[in-house]
Amino acid sequence: MKVLQINTTVNFSSIGRIAEDIGKVLMKNGHQSYIAFGRGNRPSASELIRIGNKVDVYLHVLQTRLFDNHGLASVSATKKLIQEIEKINPDVIGLHNLTGYYINIEILFDYLNARQIPVLWTLFDCWAITGHCTYFDVIGCEKWKIQCNHCPNLNDYPLTWCDNSKRNFRIKKELFTKNKNLHLLVNSNWLEAYVKQSFLKDIPVHVTPSAIDIEVFKCQESNILNEYGLNGKKVLLGCASDWVERKGLKDLVQLSQIVGNEYRVVVIGVTKKQQANLPESVTGIQRTENINQLAAWYSSAFAFVNPTYQDNFPTTNLEALSCGTPVVTYNTGGSPEAIDQHTGRVVEKGDVQGLASAIDDLSLVDRNVLRQNCRDRAEKLYDKNKQFMEYLNIFQFLAEKAR
Repeated sequence: MKVLQINTTVNFSSIGRIAEDIGKVLMKNGHQSYIAFGRGNRPSASELIRIGNKVDVYLHVLQTRLFDNHGLASVSATKKLIQEIEKINPDVIGLHNLTGYYINIEILFDYLNARQIPVLWTLFDCWAITGHCTYFDVIGCEKWKIQCNHCPNLNDYPLTWCDNSKRNFRIKKELFTKNKNLHLLVNSNWLEAYVKQSFLKDIPVHVTPSAIDIEVFKCQESNILNEYGLNGKKVLLGCASDWVERKGLKDLVQLSQIVGNEYRVVVIGVTKKQQANLPESVTGIQRTENINQLAAWYSSAFAFVNPTYQDNFPTTNLEALSCGTPVVTYNTGGSPEAIDQHTGRVVEKGDVQGLASAIDDLSLVDRNVLRQNCRDRAEKLYDKNKQFMEYLNIFQFLAEKAR
């Protein structure tokens, strides 16, 4: 079986690593794996296909800003991708993030629909069911249930200065409902509930939590706290690939001013500008793709604090658990689904004092028991060697069904 995956990146960021690991599972089981990607230059075990170039990305960004054309630019790049797909002639195509300024959904889906190629599309946010935004729960918008228009969320990703949400909604609805061999996969019950209320409600949906490499993200001894002058501190760790407003950086800063001196808030993934603006009570570290260093931080932390305001099923929660670190998170999206009462605490969105109280509550639990509970949950539910076999099973089902 030949499987082609399409994603913004490959072997980079959480979703890029997911695509890479799925490819490895495919090859381990005797199948051929191809990954088409929009940007980045990371090595991969799969055969790679680059979609467009930097100029295409910049032009796509410009089209998005001026005309709300996210996913409707990159015409030439996508036509060339179609030529590559024809050469490969895959049995199944696995779609991941189609946001990221690199692909034209009209050209792609017109081709997939005409050929009725079996497709498994993993949704990591709500973009597929809206006329513009990736999330809408914070502003309480429900237009997506019937017809997006006059979008109240234009300043959110993907930022635009023009409102074409009504047109975009119509285009997506028409494109995404024509392929009878399309299946969806979501990582949380939260997102499944939204999909079932959208124009995709009649498309088969599989609910499979995200997964990680538990052999990389594992409890380990490390001197990383000494390296940063934090020896003796209880680290409250926050980690994000991009600390946009919805990720809750301001809340972590506020938390640092509430908790006692025995604690230290550390945030990973900040920009140089964000790092420079952090108060003395917060240690800021710029983004790193050094997985071993991330695992060391997770392992050394007292708790992983995820004050996200909009999210589906954050992989960072799973990475922390796998390293034996409990998670404290807001009751946002599918984030609470990663933990139970033995591995973390859930706090109402925006309640920073509640975060501090939850951390105090965790300090009363036997540390060794808590760490073992976290690790056990990760091994049972989030081991990529188990979870990504579900992708293989669905790929095989779709390929056989289409024959």
